[in-house]
Formats: sequence, structure tokens, C-alpha cells
Amino acid sequence: MSVSTITETVQYLTFKLADEIFALDVAKVREILEYTTITKVPQTPEFMRGVINLRGSVVPVIDMRLKFGMSATDQTINTCIIVVEVTLEGDTTILGALADSVQEVVEMEPEQIEPAPHIGTRLNTEFIKGMGKHEEHFVMILDIDKVFSEQEMAALQTSGTTE
Repeated sequence: MSVSTITETVQYLTFKLADEIFALDVAKVREILEYTTITKVPQTPEFMRGVINLRGSVVPVIDMRLKFGMSATDQTINTCIIVVEVTLEGDTTILGALADSVQEVVEMEPEQIEPAPHIGTRLNTEFIKGMGKHEEHFVMILDIDKVFSEQEMAALQTSGTTE
């Protein structure tokens, strides 16, 4: 989905990773949880911190900072897990996205959003819907469905099942 497909005002949940502000379409967000104990799963990608028990369901938890090549998320009083729905090839998976802190829900008009920068051919910026401007700060609007590859989603779905 490109910026040209954003034709109406959308509400976004903004959150911080390090000093950067990111945003997700609120329609993809199920809930926000306080940081809780995460059970490590062996032989999973480094960015997968483990799984949590969410009302009887096993939910994989992803460290968004590690996924984006930053240092691991430190646990603070503001650290939280954003529970999101990710759709890939028609399958919907519930996962937790570890964030340094949740900021607020903001509405952005289409004219407030610019296309994601094209930084050569070697960097994949497909998962960035656009760059929004909110209170003089840039906000990277994520397409959560494109943050993970098919192989990564398959690994997450496998680790999230209880067999």
C-alpha cells in the first residue's frame, strides 16, 4: 500500500523505538499490554523475544527495535507490548510488538503524509507506508503486514502453536 492509496483521515497509534516515533493503523491494534514475563522459545530469530500467554492463547512477541536493526529493548516502566493483527496471504496472525513506549492516537490527513524515502535498491522500505508529520516531528507509518517476510511469519506461527 503506497501513500497514494491513503485517501482518508486515518487514526494511528504512535509509539517510540529509541528516539524515533513510529505509527500503526489503529485498525490493526487489538490492545496494549504492560510488559509481562516473556517465555523464550529456542531456535527462533533474534528479534523474537518469545511468547506470552494472552487469556489462554500463545502470542509471539517481537522486539521491534531488533527487527529494525537497533539495540534490544530495555525493560522500563514505559515498555509495553502492542498486540496487533498481521495478515499475510490471507492468514491473520496475532503477535505482540515490544515498544519502548506508546505515545498517543493521532489522526492524520492524507496531505500530512509523504511517500517513504527511496534509499537505493538494497534497502527494503516497503514496510513503510509513508512519513507523517505530527507536531513538527516525522512519524514513520508502518504497514505491519509488510514488516515480516513470509519465512519470518511461518517461523512465528510455528513457535506460537502448542502441539
